[in-house]
Amino acid sequence: MELGQIVFDKKLHFTRDSLVRYAGASGDFNPIHYRDDIAQQVGLPGVLAHGMLTMGAAISPLFDELGIGVLDYSVRFSKPVLVDAENGSELNVSAEVVELDGDKAKLAIKALFNDQTVLAKSFAWVTNA
Repeated sequence: MELGQIVFDKKLHFTRDSLVRYAGASGDFNPIHYRDDIAQQVGLPGVLAHGMLTMGAAISPLFDELGIGVLDYSVRFSKPVLVDAENGSELNVSAEVVELDGDKAKLAIKALFNDQTVLAKSFAWVTNA
């Protein structure tokens, strides 16, 4: 890896089915993740993707496509990802090498929904082998 290298740049698609499957896997059955009426009752504009689903999806290309080992990963949730009942939502994710330290590389993970950053201060340390 080299400083400034874009390790991946990908579009991910979430559907309401994605949210239901994630709820089953995680045990997080909060209705704001699948019912518009409940989400709106608590002041949200609509159904939101689970934060941990967004976090995991944003880094998934490292594992799924590149087979890179992750040593550490941290994010701050800055905006929600709204998931439309009919069209779903698109999350644009990318990773750029911002620091090298021996056999490790620090990646800045970017996650955008509707051109807005949804994960702030998002970094992963990975093996640079």
